[in-house]
Amino acid sequence: MRAAFYPKLAGMGIYKNRKLYIPYLLTCIGMVMMYYLIYYLSRTEALSGLPGEEPVRLMLDMGRGVMGAFAAVFLFYTNSFLIRRRKKEYGLYNILGMGKWNLVHIQIWESLITAAVALAGGLLCGLLFSKLAELCMIRIMGQKAAFSFFVSWDAMRSTLQWFLVIFGLIFVSSMAQIRIAKPIELLRSENSGEKKPKGNWLAALLGLVILACAYGIALSIEQPVEALLWFFAAVLMVIAATYLLFISGSVVICRLLQKNRNYYYQTRHFVSVSSMAYRMKRNGAGLASICILSTMVLVMLTSTVTLYVGTENSLHNRYVRDILITMQTPDETQKAALKEKADEVLENCHVGKQDPIEFSDLGLAGYFDGETVITSPENVEFFSYNDVWYLEFIPLEDYNRIMGKTETLQPGEVIVYALHGNFDRKRMDIDVYGELNVKKQVDSFENDGGALVSAVNSVYVFTPEYDDIADVLQKEKTASGQQLAYSEYYYGFDLDVAGEKQLSVWRNLKGALCADDSGFSSHINVDSLEGNRSEVYGFYGGLFFLGIFLGAVFLVATVLIMYYKQLSEGYEDQARFGIMQKVGMTKREIRQSINSQMLTVFFLPLLAAGIHLAFAFPIIQKLLVLFAITDTKLLVLSFLCCYMVFILFYVVVYYITSRFYYQIVSGGEA
Repeated sequence: MRAAFYPKLAGMGIYKNRKLYIPYLLTCIGMVMMYYLIYYLSRTEALSGLPGEEPVRLMLDMGRGVMGAFAAVFLFYTNSFLIRRRKKEYGLYNILGMGKWNLVHIQIWESLITAAVALAGGLLCGLLFSKLAELCMIRIMGQKAAFSFFVSWDAMRSTLQWFLVIFGLIFVSSMAQIRIAKPIELLRSENSGEKKPKGNWLAALLGLVILACAYGIALSIEQPVEALLWFFAAVLMVIAATYLLFISGSVVICRLLQKNRNYYYQTRHFVSVSSMAYRMKRNGAGLASICILSTMVLVMLTSTVTLYVGTENSLHNRYVRDILITMQTPDETQKAALKEKADEVLENCHVGKQDPIEFSDLGLAGYFDGETVITSPENVEFFSYNDVWYLEFIPLEDYNRIMGKTETLQPGEVIVYALHGNFDRKRMDIDVYGELNVKKQVDSFENDGGALVSAVNSVYVFTPEYDDIADVLQKEKTASGQQLAYSEYYYGFDLDVAGEKQLSVWRNLKGALCADDSGFSSHINVDSLEGNRSEVYGFYGGLFFLGIFLGAVFLVATVLIMYYKQLSEGYEDQARFGIMQKVGMTKREIRQSINSQMLTVFFLPLLAAGIHLAFAFPIIQKLLVLFAITDTKLLVLSFLCCYMVFILFYVVVYYITSRFYYQIVSGGEA
């Protein structure tokens, strides 16, 4: 055979199957481009020196790992549609005299052409859009980017290496399927439906149990640290349950529909339900994949949109005053000196302070065993995160002054305010101090904002015996010699200026209070809302950009699965509908049958994705608390808006892809 014979056959095969190959090639190009872009952005010099640089680079590196793993899985998945379609063609070549090694040569050239087009096109698009992606990311972060351009050779090398591995594994997998198949099996592969899975009711019941457990976990989580620990476990359980329910549960639904004579024995239902039941295992897997990808898109967009839109609220929740000064383990003399020095700086800057706040705080981590608070970790053998609390003792006089109250307490009595978690205890018996009785629980306290972003349950304890408790706890040490409790003094205030003037005051305060020659022996930290604004916006903007980036990738994957699902099932159903037309079924009845099939199962993934998102709401809410986002209304609004927009997008894609299906089965296209 001439050297050009195999490349010519490979090129002809790709061209004749262009309706399958063009979307696949575009997907490969898109995956290569996205991988290069996210690697490029994680290394771009434009991030150097920007607020939030380190966490944004870390997130992009994590996103690159997600992107690489997803690209591998998804390209394997989409390639399976191509192989299934091409097996008949390979079978014909085999019957006409070609050996398996000849087919291997054809497949080698097809793989080389696909890889060359994907890598060249993807890297070219990555280079073309790299600066645009960089500008968008920097803009979303609230910063300005320079208009310089550079090529990341590290990103290009990593992209080539990873996708060559992927295309190589895809080639090996394809060859294995062709090598082990007999010629007659290759010829009939397109018409061979999936066998109905055995034990459908058992698998469906197992799926329901797993899903119920996952939902139960989501609803029972009370604190952010649990949300962090259980989130990925719940995600894996939901994925497994979704596949079980869509594969096995869909078969059960088809059987129930077939038993309903009034529904099943109608022209528009008979063919559609029969064809679905015939190949439901693969059909269910496709629907489950659509559902999972849709859920991933919705969760990602809902979370990042809420974060980005709520950035300003997050800032004010975290930084309750324009300036907040913290001094560790001070005495009364140091407190007075600190206030005097801060006021002197403000006077020199010609700036006035407003709404000052000051209080002392003694922090103690403990584990509740019933009503006993165990403070030394060496004494806890097994614990639940629901029972781990961070106790913050505040003098009662500070509470009364800040909140404008006149509360009085007897010795041994306290008032509590739970910031995180459900604190329903009436008594606390601290192992190194003694018993404290909870007189009542209040529903607010204007604190420093730091505990809001803590992953551990936090409760403020207001007591008239603050000094006694502080003396005892600060003297106690763990078995390793570490101090149990730390005392801090907070002094904060708003300024009657804004913007750059606030930043100038903040810098002057830091210079006067934190310098080595300041005269203060205690460690002092000066926080500023305005000083942290750029970093918070940069961090949340980076998250938002990554959410949009990965959301777009998953959205494209969803569209492609829907497209291939319609095309592959259209080719399989073409002969069946052709027979039905010969026995008198009109094109109008074919369209009705198609609509019945689509509406019966095609919108189930959308409905299931909405249910998954609704049950994920508590976990998302807890995780957002770690970012000082406490606005539930904003999260609900983001949830509804993202879901409604996704529904609109889903309907448009469904309408377009269903037209392809109709054209194929009605004989409009071969």
